[in-house]
Amino acid sequence: MNSRVALRGGAVALLLVIGFLAGAWTDQAYPEWVPYIGHRTSSRIDLTGVQEAARLIQADYVDGNVDTSKLSHGTVQGLVNGLGDPYSIYFDPQQYQQLQESYQGRYTGIGIYLSFSSGGYPLITGTVTGSPAALAGVKAGDQIEKVGDKDIKGITAAQATALIQGPDGTKVTLTILRGGDTLTFTITRAEIQVPTVRSATIGNRVLYVRIYQFGTETSSEFGKALAAGLPGSVGVVLDLRGDPGGFISAADDVITQFVTSGETFETRGRGGTDRHEVGSTHAAPTVPLVVLVDANSASASEIVAGSLQVHGRAKLVGTTTFGKGSVQEDFVLSDGSDIHLTVERWYLPNGVTIDHKGLTPDVSVTLANATDEYDVTQPSLGYAKDTQLNEALTMLPGG
Repeated sequence: MNSRVALRGGAVALLLVIGFLAGAWTDQAYPEWVPYIGHRTSSRIDLTGVQEAARLIQADYVDGNVDTSKLSHGTVQGLVNGLGDPYSIYFDPQQYQQLQESYQGRYTGIGIYLSFSSGGYPLITGTVTGSPAALAGVKAGDQIEKVGDKDIKGITAAQATALIQGPDGTKVTLTILRGGDTLTFTITRAEIQVPTVRSATIGNRVLYVRIYQFGTETSSEFGKALAAGLPGSVGVVLDLRGDPGGFISAADDVITQFVTSGETFETRGRGGTDRHEVGSTHAAPTVPLVVLVDANSASASEIVAGSLQVHGRAKLVGTTTFGKGSVQEDFVLSDGSDIHLTVERWYLPNGVTIDHKGLTPDVSVTLANATDEYDVTQPSLGYAKDTQLNEALTMLPGG
């Protein structure tokens, strides 16, 4: 399978609701484009009931002006929902178009990083500097209870993104849970350009690099961050906290910067096993490395953290990760809609799956509050309260 297939984020994606992660997934940069028609000709699905229902509606529903496209989309939505797989999702043509725009770095939204929250409300892990959300007073640690009048408990990042996105200049109302308070924000959407990687030098010459999600530009941005920050640095902290995942190719490239040989990870599906091997570009093969993870590190971020751990290349600090071990692929239907379907499961180089289990950190450290996390976009605030980052620094020569 093409390495650009997206690994759909598991704990809601770092939804740069900018429409970014427009699908938690962030998970896929230019997924494989596989047309539905003719993909597989055999079917064991009995569609008799669906056809009968469609005929009944057309013949007897009280309103003769039925929107047949909505019926069609709803039918496909029902089929996908019937899989019982939270990562297999149907997007109507408009939603899918928004998703593609986000893949290509064109974001229209409010400028928040959104992470998964298993069974709960999506958690905002940060805001984009100068974005509509930041200017409105939205903060890291806030949870989104409602978008408009819709309660969004338990939905995926992609679904949340689709709800929050919209045309430039239009408004969206969010109901926010902050501690014991319930707040309401009405925010005007705007076009936002946001990098997936940010870096800074901290401590005693330690290069800190945060990857918010694995998108189309992550490999390039990460390479530039290393090129600019490694000279003179005595160690690296790679922060994957709240990273919902993204493209497999980007995960491969990040691992390759630190590991010189062997397997990065492998995927297994109906077509057999696909082993991903370390590439040829190694900017930091021997630099001391610590990786930060948390319960919202999912999918491609777990591939990177887990592979570096298995290769003995890095220690993990933080809390047990989300545990998403599956791969999704986009199947574009004839009307422009899309089925984002689980097609494979991935395994670490040692053959272990983290699905529904997550990665166990080498050093377990919790944060007292989400707001204690170091914000690389506001370095002047420092990281005194970030217990996970401070622990990581003690493990490096320059910490």
